[in-house]
Amino acid sequence: MHNPIDIRSNRPITRRDFLKVGGLAGAACVLAACGVKAVEEPQIPTQACPAAVPTQAAQRPASEIALRFAHMTDMHVAAGGPSAQDFARALRDAQSRSPKIDFIINTGDSIGDSLGAARDSTQAQWDAFTGVVRTEVNIPIYHAIGNHDVWGWGLSAAEQKALSSDPLFGKGFALKELGLANRYYSFDVAGWRFLVLDSTHLPEPDLGQPYTGKLDDEQYNWLAGELETTPQSMPVCIASHIPIISACELLDGPTESTGNWVIPGAWVHIDARRLWALFWQHRNVKLCLSGHTHQVEDVRYHGMKYLSDGSVEVAYMDFLPGYAIVNLYTDGSSDSEFINY
Repeated sequence: MHNPIDIRSNRPITRRDFLKVGGLAGAACVLAACGVKAVEEPQIPTQACPAAVPTQAAQRPASEIALRFAHMTDMHVAAGGPSAQDFARALRDAQSRSPKIDFIINTGDSIGDSLGAARDSTQAQWDAFTGVVRTEVNIPIYHAIGNHDVWGWGLSAAEQKALSSDPLFGKGFALKELGLANRYYSFDVAGWRFLVLDSTHLPEPDLGQPYTGKLDDEQYNWLAGELETTPQSMPVCIASHIPIISACELLDGPTESTGNWVIPGAWVHIDARRLWALFWQHRNVKLCLSGHTHQVEDVRYHGMKYLSDGSVEVAYMDFLPGYAIVNLYTDGSSDSEFINY
């Protein structure tokens, strides 16, 4: 989720802080680090949103399905409390579904927070997360790195300087614990190509936030190369923690209070225009998966689907905790159902 650690004060950055950075000094919404709504937030319906409505598509013959997987995100597993048990329950529920799923994609925020955490706390959180995975997962699982999985970017400047030579600083901790050789990678299953991205990056210094959603140039060039060498007949699914295009973030706080929409670059990819232009050159990019928002949305834009799914652990904006079952079809289409496990 959002709400990272303020580098300067070592405290959680609320949405009010983010919106002030964007020029909304009169913002009336303050959210805690877990993403729970504050009492001052504008009222929205209190009835839980129907789980399957945002993303459920018409039924197709089973013979057209190329593969079926679970999309889990924002588990926020802590060293204590119920989060590890909830994650385990979601994994058991997903793997017991019929028809069976082929694998799991985790789009990040696997642990509660390591942006502002000490080494011991970070290790304890990862131990809790990987312990559940070892015990409960019986099929392939693919991981992306979320903002809360990055170690130390929310610590004081002095603490960051002291840790700068540590190979675990930044994304090294997540790479080690998730067993990843690189922070971005690709894999193929059943005629589909999957490109898993690292969407959390250091911002410009004057933004007052510890990360921005985007791709670095090295990763962008890799992505462009992967798309160039992928046959046009092969559909592509892209997975990132921070959404590339998102509509729900327009309503996530008083982002319109100055008379203009202001959405921080930590909430949605700031380089979305550049990425969309790349995707437009490669029409076989069919689906972009993400988490981060703790909300469920299905955005269609120029023939592409941008699917954000809610948190496994956190109820937010009247979306209950859950995960998605995604069906991919041989013709490049997809549908999904968000399940409140």
